[in-house]
Amino acid sequence: MILLSVLAEKLNAELNGDAACGVSAIASLEKAGPGQLSFLSNSKFRSYLSTTHASAVFVKADDVPFVAPGVTTLVVADPYVAFAKAAQLLDTTPLSAAPGIHSSAVIDPSANIAADAAIGANTVIAANAIVASGAQIGAGCFIGEGVKIGAKTRLWANVTVYHRVEIGERCVVQSGAVIGADGFGFANERGQWLKIPQTGAVIIGNDCEIGANTCIDRGAIENTVIGNNVIIDNLCQIAHNVKIGDHTAMAGCTTVAGSTTIGKYCIIGGAAVINGHIEICDGAQVSGMAMLMKPVTEKGVYTSGLPATSNAEWRKNTAKLRQIDQLYQRVKQLEKQLAASTDTAASSTEE
Repeated sequence: MILLSVLAEKLNAELNGDAACGVSAIASLEKAGPGQLSFLSNSKFRSYLSTTHASAVFVKADDVPFVAPGVTTLVVADPYVAFAKAAQLLDTTPLSAAPGIHSSAVIDPSANIAADAAIGANTVIAANAIVASGAQIGAGCFIGEGVKIGAKTRLWANVTVYHRVEIGERCVVQSGAVIGADGFGFANERGQWLKIPQTGAVIIGNDCEIGANTCIDRGAIENTVIGNNVIIDNLCQIAHNVKIGDHTAMAGCTTVAGSTTIGKYCIIGGAAVINGHIEICDGAQVSGMAMLMKPVTEKGVYTSGLPATSNAEWRKNTAKLRQIDQLYQRVKQLEKQLAASTDTAASSTEE
């Protein structure tokens, strides 16, 4: 639990109401109750301010008049950011992925493990790996030969990190992630697939988060590179030689094909598909389910795909879509006829 007076001080919020009230959890405006904290970041939900039972809410100054009587307000410039910071203060996630070094961990004698690092049960750490100060390796992880894990980075249970991968400081890697597996590199000789050794590595910057069951492939020759403060959701596929710029966010099930470069501060929606060997400029936003086949050179929002509709409407539209070439040819013919008629009329006028 945290007192609202303390919370207001930590987040530089203007407090109006009961400073001595304590909150222990965060909830939505609609479902929050006494002892809970909520927020309004989207004006379309403003009506809930008048009916919420939360003890306190983060709001902008313009929304204060709409808050129910008796509810303490914490006025901030950005309620969503304030909510995120408050959630960190109230987070009940265990602080450590592993308590100390478990007796069942298998650590090669040549590995360099910081004295205050934590290694979970049944974890294997291979030769010449480096685990820096304050790093936490959860149960059942595999850390390959020559891997470098930065200070205060946390790997939750069952993460696999292949050889020579480097992960920066203060990163979080969720369970089931696989970092540094071979990229999909094969040559075809008369119908026979020949594997191309993937001799690059994966380099991940500081303050990144990698989601559960996400795969980041090692480079074929050069490295796959993830910048600083990049956040990648669950079940994403990052192919070999991909480069992702600082502060980019990627939602779940996104697939990025090989040798693509994504700029800084990009936002990639869920289940997007990004073609290989293209570049996406800084600040681009890609909608969920979009398919990018060509480079993106200008900052903006890029969308493809069709929203779901009723089956009956979809069948009608699909039937019409199949006739689009016929329609195109008819329009071209009509344009020719119109042009000919216009020329004839012009000739008659001149005579």
